[in-house]
Amino acid sequence: MSGTRIPILVDCDTGIDDSLALLYAVASPDCDLVAVTCTAGNVDARQVAENTRAVLELASRSDVEVAIGRETPLERALVTTPETHGPRGIGYAELPPARMPLSPRFGPDLIVEEARRRPGELTLVTLAPLTNVALAVRLAPELPRLLRRLVVMGGSYRSPGNTAPTTEWNVQVDPEAARIVFEAFGPEAADGGSGALSAAPSDSVAPEGSPAPSGYARPIALGLDVTERAKLLPHHLAEIAARAGCSPDGRGPDGRANPVIRYLDDALRFYMEFHSRYDQFFGAFIHDPLALATAIDPTLVRTEPVTVDVELDGRLTTGETVADWRRVWGRPPNVDVAVKADANRFFELFIERVGDLARG
Repeated sequence: MSGTRIPILVDCDTGIDDSLALLYAVASPDCDLVAVTCTAGNVDARQVAENTRAVLELASRSDVEVAIGRETPLERALVTTPETHGPRGIGYAELPPARMPLSPRFGPDLIVEEARRRPGELTLVTLAPLTNVALAVRLAPELPRLLRRLVVMGGSYRSPGNTAPTTEWNVQVDPEAARIVFEAFGPEAADGGSGALSAAPSDSVAPEGSPAPSGYARPIALGLDVTERAKLLPHHLAEIAARAGCSPDGRGPDGRANPVIRYLDDALRFYMEFHSRYDQFFGAFIHDPLALATAIDPTLVRTEPVTVDVELDGRLTTGETVADWRRVWGRPPNVDVAVKADANRFFELFIERVGDLARG
């Protein structure tokens, strides 16, 4: 990586793995965290905003702007997941109430305004249902051409789902928003066509690996196919703590608690217990940090261009990300789907950066 800092805006629904992604962002010397927008998902949007600000304050980054966006999905009732992340979204962890004020800006407005302020520079990383991003592209159909790139943690493309048999959580919470975003960031929208929210024409075929339109990069989508390779185990937490100079429960040699390691231990213990019950291993899939790390360094994943749509009306499959791997639709690719991740290198970076952040 060069010494250039990449301007990144994060849209999240801060539960446990979102909080780890935020810690990774502020711990990364090659990341310029511009702002964070919040939407409902893991917990309600107000709790998301509280968690986000408290985690940033834990990392001594109260200077980062935090804004609330839409508090419900576009068309469906909100469903949250306290069984996965705890009633407040951060497991067993206790953080002081956030002191930093919320931004007066509305989340989707912030996304558009920041993209317009630095056209071609900003990477938008979404770790939540795509509600805010859908509203942003409705406000500004040119958004795909204003961003450097969109990186999405969401979907399940060649693997089972984690919410229903074929669906992933972020997409299932607001599938209408996901469809809007995948369509809006397609090649026609990137070319400046008027059909920013309509499907790509069926008579246009792009060969495999064809370049995206000039000045535009297809979104990278990290689905469960790769994010479940980022399996954090107790030894990883012990290595982070050792790098920070303390025990895994956050106790330093002088007996004082390291606040970052203590947070990680308390939050991840809940997450690991959840995975032990439902996934038969004592550890945690840390989906969101892998997506954030990929936004900084795309070489962490290998991608394939594919046309993706979202099922809205299936009796058993609503929220499924349908990927046309055989190209039977005859439509050009609109997403670069991650098909392989270098999990070992990711964990080396995660341990090093978060450990150093904790050491202070």
